[in-house]
Amino acid sequence: MADSSFDIVSKVERQEVDNALNQAAKEISQRYDFKNVGASISWSGEKILMEANSEERVKAILDVFQSKLVKRGISLKALDAGEPQLSGKEYKIFASVEEGISQDNAKKVAKIIRDEGPKGVKAQVQGDELRVSSKSRDDLQAVIALLKGKDFDFALQFVNYR
Repeated sequence: MADSSFDIVSKVERQEVDNALNQAAKEISQRYDFKNVGASISWSGEKILMEANSEERVKAILDVFQSKLVKRGISLKALDAGEPQLSGKEYKIFASVEEGISQDNAKKVAKIIRDEGPKGVKAQVQGDELRVSSKSRDDLQAVIALLKGKDFDFALQFVNYR
């Protein structure tokens, strides 16, 4: 019998991020507390740029954007937001959306699977994802449960379960 397997990935749907950004921009343009503070949120190349005329307002924009991401089912672990920076009279925050599992993080996950997972489960790094395989589907379910119980500083999704 062939091995069963699944992939562990860290992907973000770009369209959902775009939708969350548009919803946040709409809310910012309508809210009273953002009137006359130069508040805005937009794409700046591959990064997201949030700007306002005070540090509190720019942090509030980030908070609005994060709440929109959560409503759209995107993990906040995928969002890498910097600290507010003063640029002229404006405060700016640059944020980026992290995708893929780095080699170091993939090795950490593989080590957890080896050490704490059921015997006979193999994990191999393939680019920016991790393939987990085993003869027993129950063992694979146990690995998924084990990893969901852990708190990583990056988002994980389990795909291609077969």
